[in-house]
Amino acid sequence: MFCLVIDGFMILMYFFETYLDLRQHAALKLPTLPKTLEGVISQENFEKSRAYSLDKSHFHFVHEFVTILMDSAILFFGILPWFWKKSGNFLPLVGLNADNEILHTLAFLAGVMIWSQITDLPFSLYSTFVIEARHGFNKQTIWLFFRDLIKGMCLAIVLGPPIISAIIVMVQKGGPYLAIYLWAFMFVLSLVMMTLYPVLIAPLFNKFTPLPEGELRLKIEKLASSLNFPLKKLFVVDGSTRSSHSNAYMYGFYKNKRIVLYDTLIQQCKNNEEIVAVIAHELGHWKLNHTMYSFIAVQILTFLQFGGYTLIRNSTDLFRSFGFDTQPVLIGLIIFQHTVTPIQHLVSFGLNLVSRSFEFQADAFAKKLGYGSALRAGLVKLQEENLSAMNTDPWYSAYHYSHPPLVERLAAIDEHDKKED
Repeated sequence: MFCLVIDGFMILMYFFETYLDLRQHAALKLPTLPKTLEGVISQENFEKSRAYSLDKSHFHFVHEFVTILMDSAILFFGILPWFWKKSGNFLPLVGLNADNEILHTLAFLAGVMIWSQITDLPFSLYSTFVIEARHGFNKQTIWLFFRDLIKGMCLAIVLGPPIISAIIVMVQKGGPYLAIYLWAFMFVLSLVMMTLYPVLIAPLFNKFTPLPEGELRLKIEKLASSLNFPLKKLFVVDGSTRSSHSNAYMYGFYKNKRIVLYDTLIQQCKNNEEIVAVIAHELGHWKLNHTMYSFIAVQILTFLQFGGYTLIRNSTDLFRSFGFDTQPVLIGLIIFQHTVTPIQHLVSFGLNLVSRSFEFQADAFAKKLGYGSALRAGLVKLQEENLSAMNTDPWYSAYHYSHPPLVERLAAIDEHDKKED
C-alpha cells in the first residue's frame, strides 16, 4: 500500500513540474526580449536563443514523460523485487554464492547500470548529436561520445564495489552508532574524491594545460593574491573538444586551490577584463565562505538522511510493501530515498533559494572590487554565447534555478549602481 502512495506522489510531482514546464515553455515562446535586455542582446542572438531553448523544452517534455512512465511502472508492477531475485538467481550460474549480500548487491547494480545505459542512450544521443549539433554546440564525434561513456562505466566498476561493500558491512555491524559511522565514511570519501578527482579522474576525460604566461594570467594571479586566495594551479581545459559552451570554475581542498577556464571562454571573451570579472565572482563565493557553508549544509543533510535510514531499515512491513521478503541494505537505502522524496523537494527548493542569494552576493563582491561593468558585459557575453533562455517564468525559475536569471542579476548590479550614486 505504501508503495502505491509513493508512486502516486511521484505522479503528482510530475504533473506539478509539467505545469511549471508549460509556464516556462510559454515564456520561451515570447517574441520579444525583456526590457532589461533590449539594446543589450541583439535580435539575432535572441532568435537563436529562443529556437535553442524551445528545442530543449520540447525534448524535455518527451524525456520526462518516458521517465515517469518507466519509474511508475517499476514501482507499480514490482519490477524492483523481481529484478533483485533474478540477480540473486544469476550468481550460482557463474559459480558465486547467492547468499552473500555484497555479491548479490553488486550483481543487482550491474544489471541496473546496464538497464540505465540502454534506456538513457537514445536520449543522450539525440540531445548531443541532434539538438546540440543543430545549434552549433556539439563538437564531439560519436567515437569520443562512446569513449567517454565506456570510461564512465569503467570508473563505476572500479570505484563502486569497494564503496558499496564498505557501506553494507557498516550497516550489518554498525549498531546504535550506524548513522555516525555512515556519515563519517561519506565525509572521508568526499575529501578523498575532492583530492583525487582533479588529479586522476578529470584528466581521463579532458586535457588540462597551464594557462600561458601573459596579461590574463597576470591579472588573475594578481586578483587571487589580493584576496589571499591560495591559488596553486591555473588551468585551461579543452572543453571545445566536446562543446562550444563556455564556463569557468574553481575547486580544491584547503590551501590547494585551482582555477579552470574553458578554452571556449577565452575564445569568446576577447576582453580579458570580462574573464577576470567572472573569476572575481567565483572568488567571491570563496571569500564570502559560500563554499564552506554549502559543504557544511551537505554534511548536515547527509547525516540527517543516514539518521532517518537507521529508523526504517528494520521495518519489515515497509520492505514488504515494496514486495521484498528480505531486508537488503541497498534496497533499504532505495526505499528510504523514495519515502523522503517530498522532503527532498522542499530541501532542494530551499537550497536553490540560498544558492541564488549567494550568486547575488558574489556579483556584489565582484562589483565592489571594481569589476561591475566588466562583470555585466561578461554575464551578457556568456548568456549570448551559450544561447541561454532570455525570457524565464518566475515560478519556474524560483523552483528550478540555482542561479538567478540574467535579467535579475543585471537589475541587481544596476540597482547597486543607483544606491552608490
